[in-house]
Amino acid sequence: MSSLSEYQLLSVLAQEMNMRKASERLFVSQPALSQRLQTIEKEWGTKLFIRSQKGLALTPAGEHVIDFVDDVLSKQEKVRETIHSLQSGVSGTLKIAVASIVGQNWLPQVLKKFIDRYPQAKISLITGWSSEILKCLYDDQVHIGIIRGGSPDWKGIKVHLFNDPLYLVDREITKPEQVLATDRPFIQFKSDSNYYQEIQDWWMRNFKTSPKRTVVVDQIETCKQMAFNGIGYAILPSITLSKAERDIFKIPLVDENNEPLKRDTWLLGYESAFQLKQVSAFVELIKEHIAESSED
Repeated sequence: MSSLSEYQLLSVLAQEMNMRKASERLFVSQPALSQRLQTIEKEWGTKLFIRSQKGLALTPAGEHVIDFVDDVLSKQEKVRETIHSLQSGVSGTLKIAVASIVGQNWLPQVLKKFIDRYPQAKISLITGWSSEILKCLYDDQVHIGIIRGGSPDWKGIKVHLFNDPLYLVDREITKPEQVLATDRPFIQFKSDSNYYQEIQDWWMRNFKTSPKRTVVVDQIETCKQMAFNGIGYAILPSITLSKAERDIFKIPLVDENNEPLKRDTWLLGYESAFQLKQVSAFVELIKEHIAESSED
């Protein structure tokens, strides 16, 4: 039976598919790594990797062994987390998946406070679209996820963090109806959430016709920078608009009931994850941060 250190060796080899790169990560020489691999393959009674000038390739048997190895290492990490949570103090790795807009504009302040308060804790961060965040949670890759949009269909713990209003942003337009007169384009951010559809609904409800010109981008920061540089106008959530920005008009949007149009931000996770000290400490710190921000 291989040891955990040998499982780690196999995992690194499968990730790198290159003896030189794997040896550098494992801090061993290539000959020593090759010898250890031969010993492990002898224990399993079969070749796990095929070696060539281009690198390594997994054999069919190797694919099964690596699946087993990754499962063992994942369980080992969970056991370590549980042990850490039983000990005094907050340590271990906090694994978070966050919607990109939150990761870029809101989360850094929270992470700074967390790192300062709990120096023994480590952080693993993934950013992406909300659908990708949910997949990370379902696949058990992270402890908690932070997503954007309406109330999600989630069976675990669900915490509403905050909502932020939407603004029509431009260097020239001061009233929403002025978009009908301008020849400059409407710059839109295309996402996998209902954000794009909400904007379309607002537009048609107010103007009953499509924009004269549109430019669609896949990054909200690109959308913002194009609007700030006078290329066109955009609709952006307030989370992206800091107090330091000047010489730009920000017109709040309202719905059919004349209420501010807003985007919600949610924190999700399974109950078992919230029992870990690093997770519960992070959630409490988020609540503190939001309370302090509302007082500003």
